[in-house]
Amino acid sequence: MRRLTWVQPEDLIGHELRQAALDGREPKVIAARWRAAGGPDAPERAGASPGPVSPYLRRLAEDLLDELADLPSRLDEPTDLDRIRRLCPDWPAPAPRAPVTAERLEAAWLGRAAGCLLGKPVEKLPLDGIRALAQAVGNWPLSTWFTARGVPAELLAAHPWNRRSAATSLAETIEGMPEDDDLDYPLLNLRLLQRHGRAFTTDDVAALWLDTLPAGRVFTAERIALRNLLLGIEPPHTARYRNPFREWIGALIRADVHGWTNPGDPAAAAAQAHRDATLTHTANGVYAAMFTAATLAAAATGRHDVHACLRIGLTVVPPGSRLAEAVRHAVELAHEHAGFDTVVDRLHARWSPTHHWVHALPNTALIAAALTHADGDFAGSICRAVSGGWDTDSNGATAGSVAGLLAGSPAALPDRWTAPLKNRLATSVAGFDGIGFDALAHLTHREASRP
Repeated sequence: MRRLTWVQPEDLIGHELRQAALDGREPKVIAARWRAAGGPDAPERAGASPGPVSPYLRRLAEDLLDELADLPSRLDEPTDLDRIRRLCPDWPAPAPRAPVTAERLEAAWLGRAAGCLLGKPVEKLPLDGIRALAQAVGNWPLSTWFTARGVPAELLAAHPWNRRSAATSLAETIEGMPEDDDLDYPLLNLRLLQRHGRAFTTDDVAALWLDTLPAGRVFTAERIALRNLLLGIEPPHTARYRNPFREWIGALIRADVHGWTNPGDPAAAAAQAHRDATLTHTANGVYAAMFTAATLAAAATGRHDVHACLRIGLTVVPPGSRLAEAVRHAVELAHEHAGFDTVVDRLHARWSPTHHWVHALPNTALIAAALTHADGDFAGSICRAVSGGWDTDSNGATAGSVAGLLAGSPAALPDRWTAPLKNRLATSVAGFDGIGFDALAHLTHREASRP
C-alpha cells in the first residue's frame, strides 16, 4: 500500500520533537521515551518513511504528539492578531489603497512564475548539488535556467533533478508554466476574494479548500489541516492538532494575493494574510505570511525601493520574534558581503543544523537576503533566491513576485525569463487551467480595485 506523505504519526513525531525545541518547549523527556521504544527519526527530505512501524509505535507516536502539544513555551510569540499588534510598536496605520495597474500585477504574476520555475528542478537538492550542477555548465553565479545539456552523467547520478519537475522546468523542456502549488495558492486566494471579498474569514478559506483543492496537491501543514477539517476539527485548531509543520513555509507562499490587492495598505494585507494563514500555521509560520503580504503591499505602490519594502514588511512582525531576528540578520549579511555565496554559507551555517529545509525561518531569511543583495533587480533576485537552496521554487517565486512588482510592467522583465512561460499556466484549480498571466492580472486588478 502507498505510504501517504506528511500524515503518518510515526513520521510526524520526529518533526514535532524538533519543532518543540525550536518554539521554546522542552521535549527531551518525551524524546527519550520515543527513542527508548525504538521510534525512528523523521524522514529528512521525504514526506513519509519507507514502511509502517508496529501498531504499538504508531499509538505511542499519537500519544506523544498530544503530550508535546500540552508543553508550555517560554517564548512570547502569539498567533492572535490583537496580541501580535500589541507587540509591534511600528504597526502601520490603516491607509487608503493606492492605485495599482494591471501591468504591474501582470509583472508580479510573471515574476512569481519565473522564479518558481527556475527553482523547480533543484527542489530538495542540497546546496552543494545545486552549485555543482550549475557550475558544470558555466552557469555560476546562477544567471539563467538550469539545463541537463553538458552536465556529466556521474554528477546527474549524484544529484538528480527533482523527478516531478525535470520534464517541464529545464531550459530544454520548458513549454509554458507547469502546475506548482506556489501558483495554485495564489489562484485559490484570487477565487477566495472573488467569492467573499476582503471580509473573508478563516472558515471561508477552509470551505474553499474543501470544495476545490485536491488533497494530493497539498503538502505539510496544508495536508494536515485538510485532514483535521475532515476529522471535524475547526479553525484555528486545524493549525495546531498534530501539526508539526505549523511554522513551515506553506502560509508564506499563500500570501501574495493579499499583498497585491492591498497596495499601500500593509496593515490590511497582513490582516488578510493572518486570516488565511491561521487555518494551517501558528506564530512564526503566520508571521512569515504577514511579512510577505505587507512587503508586497508596499511594493505594489511603486513608491518604495526594495529595502524600504522589507522594512515595512517587518513592521507587522513582533520585533522580538525569531522571524524578525532572522530577517534582520539576513539583511545585515546581504549588506556586509559582496559575494552572495558568502551570505548563503553564513545562513546555512546558522540554520541548517537545526531547521528543516522547508521551515519558514531560514527560507524567509534567504528571500530577504536575496532581495537585499540584488537591490531589487529582477534576475538578480530570483537567481540569488534559488541559488541559496532550501525550498528553491518557493523562494524563487516570492522573490520574483516582489521584484516583478518593483519592475512595474512585463516589458521591464527580461524576455529570457518571460518568453518561455508562453503566457500559459497549468493548474488543477478549477476554472484556471491554461489561463494567461495577462488575464490573471486583470482579474487581480478587479479585486484590488473593489471597494
